[in-house]
Amino acid sequence: MASTTQRTFLERLLLRKSVEQVQRETENSQLKRTLGPWNLVFLGIGCIIGAGIFVRTGNAAALHAGPAVLLSFLIAGAVCALAGLCYAELSSTLPVSGSAYTYSYTTIGEFAAWIMGALLLLEYGLAASVVAVGWSGYVVSLLGDYGLVIPPELTGPYGHALVRNGAAVLNADGTAVTTLFNLPAFLICAALAALLVVGVSESAKVNNFIVAVKMTVIIAFILVVGWYVIQNYDALKGNWDPFIPEPTGNKGEFGWDGILRAASIVFFAYIGFEAVSTAGQEAKNPKKDMPIGIIGSLVVCTILYILVSIVMTMVVNYKMLNVPDPVAVAVDALGADWAWFAKIIKVGAIVGLTSVVLVLMYGQTRIFYTMARDGLLPSVFAKVHSKFRTPWVNTIVVGLLTAIAAAFFDINTLGDMTSVGTLAAFGIVCLAVIWLRRTHPNIPRGFKVPLYPVLPLVGIVACFALIFTVETRVLVFFGWYVLGAIVLYFVYGMRNSRLNKGQEQLDSPEMPEFKEDAPDKR
Repeated sequence: MASTTQRTFLERLLLRKSVEQVQRETENSQLKRTLGPWNLVFLGIGCIIGAGIFVRTGNAAALHAGPAVLLSFLIAGAVCALAGLCYAELSSTLPVSGSAYTYSYTTIGEFAAWIMGALLLLEYGLAASVVAVGWSGYVVSLLGDYGLVIPPELTGPYGHALVRNGAAVLNADGTAVTTLFNLPAFLICAALAALLVVGVSESAKVNNFIVAVKMTVIIAFILVVGWYVIQNYDALKGNWDPFIPEPTGNKGEFGWDGILRAASIVFFAYIGFEAVSTAGQEAKNPKKDMPIGIIGSLVVCTILYILVSIVMTMVVNYKMLNVPDPVAVAVDALGADWAWFAKIIKVGAIVGLTSVVLVLMYGQTRIFYTMARDGLLPSVFAKVHSKFRTPWVNTIVVGLLTAIAAAFFDINTLGDMTSVGTLAAFGIVCLAVIWLRRTHPNIPRGFKVPLYPVLPLVGIVACFALIFTVETRVLVFFGWYVLGAIVLYFVYGMRNSRLNKGQEQLDSPEMPEFKEDAPDKR
């Protein structure tokens, strides 16, 4: 154990892991390198598809952009590409667990790493809650097709009027149904947390199969609904008139202001490519494979998003899409003759969203695990179960947080908070690329951001510009959240940092090396 040296306050905040230390910790990783470039591309697609196409597209169109939501996807995709290039450079240079958290620790310093860890809780934990709410919407819709009805009060967030097909659901006495608790969303989070504790998570092969199912469902949706739109174009073209609805005068409601507001919403959907970076220690050739996984999944899914948004807003009026299950609303609009197809789409969405919640919760537990090994969180978050070889306390905490958020908060609030955290995290990653280029210009890089430093700088500006398009109440919450995280750092993280004590990451001797036939923990 090395002795600590006296540091100034600023030196303490900027205390960094050396690149050599990070690479040494990577070499000592107990995780098996089994993921090739296609596994990583499918991992990214598996997380992206579901988070946006199945859930938030409808909210963005109905409340902010109308049919012009496809322009919002283009804007968000462009901003995301800037961050994706920066992630590709960092992941090819520092192929480690913890993703953006470890990148920040190695480049900017410990305080930035702590803030990044707090942002990633919004990005992963709350994103899992958002997708769970969407999962609930599709389950309720599918069960309704078979005459099975969950009490409506148990299908939405606390204190909200229940809306279906663009209209409020009424009680027998004519009053609006007010939801109390989203039971299906709570149950799926709890069930998946239990699966993660015992280690029954997706192997790479199972994940590839589920991604193939989701891709098939989405492509079938685009082709079938697109064909229906073409056949009934004269009757449906009014849904795109006007393409950009006139602004209402309220911030972010239609017009170009609404398109930008919607871009910050659908940006939520792109967190999937960032999840690829959490697999740095499990990639066969991270310097080559990580950029392929990140950029490849981003390009494929951006194209799919745009196509889905086109057919969705053509087949139904955008005002009807402010629901957790917009794809279900769109396929139901095809009529009774297509009821069989609607059921297939809903089943595919449910399977796909289950996969997304699982991947997001997995990513969050591994970030907490890495922070605990660094001493910034209590060591119990790094404790591995002797039988299941999983961070079980950590997983239970993440499961409870995501389940409670999914049960009591509405999808728009959860999604906005996730987007803000994601955008802030992406901005810091762009800054980390600049920082690492200046401090370690000669370190081997498997991939370099083109047009440096212009693209990283534009990425920083674009990310923080989109943050300020969200509602004021969300920005206020975000400010208090970051302030609370800062206080917690000075109370606990700064005092217990292993790096400050001159120590390496906390060892986990109770976690044996995975066997050849053990499933990849993703």
